[in-house]
Amino acid sequence: MKIVLATSNSDKVREIKDFLKDYEIYALREICEPFEIVEDGATFATNALIKARAVHAKLRELNLADEFIALSDDSGISVEALGGRPGIYSARFSDMNERGQITGKSATDASNRAKLIAELNALNLTSSPAFYTACIAVGSNLGDFTAHGFMHGTAISKERGSNGFGYDSLFIPKGFTRTLGELDDATKLKISHRSKGLELIKYVLKSLERKFER
Repeated sequence: MKIVLATSNSDKVREIKDFLKDYEIYALREICEPFEIVEDGATFATNALIKARAVHAKLRELNLADEFIALSDDSGISVEALGGRPGIYSARFSDMNERGQITGKSATDASNRAKLIAELNALNLTSSPAFYTACIAVGSNLGDFTAHGFMHGTAISKERGSNGFGYDSLFIPKGFTRTLGELDDATKLKISHRSKGLELIKYVLKSLERKFER
């Protein structure tokens, strides 16, 4: 059983490959030309399943569904002081207007962090309780499955550290004094929301692997 990831994000691909070392894993671009997937769900789970199902449909189209399963991740940060935003819109936060509407496709990690900082500053806050959510979804001939992982901590209004991606330089995990952007990769892999979700989805992968071997 091989796994194709429903992403071409090199940071996510590296992180997932580092965690699931026992599996043969491919980025989407290694299997087919990446294609747009409209993530219009209202939850992390819905969006993760949309991606996994879309990639699994492509595997069927390429006659690879008996060899591969699709694995996706949908994740984001929820900040208490911002009413739980950006949440499922974390990757598009800087494209969101004051009415909560997505107005473009120009968001980057840097622009998203800048918006988070600006919104905390507007509230005269230097920090707020926050947490990361990751939903891992699997699409396969044997069904669709999901698992969630969480990481709690504090969002801050000043970037610290350059390791990682997304909002890592603005998030201090509970029990630590340094941001994810200041922590080494090995530590992050042990505590991250994505790793926790992947640890749970391993039970699904092991079950599917036995089915694929028959």
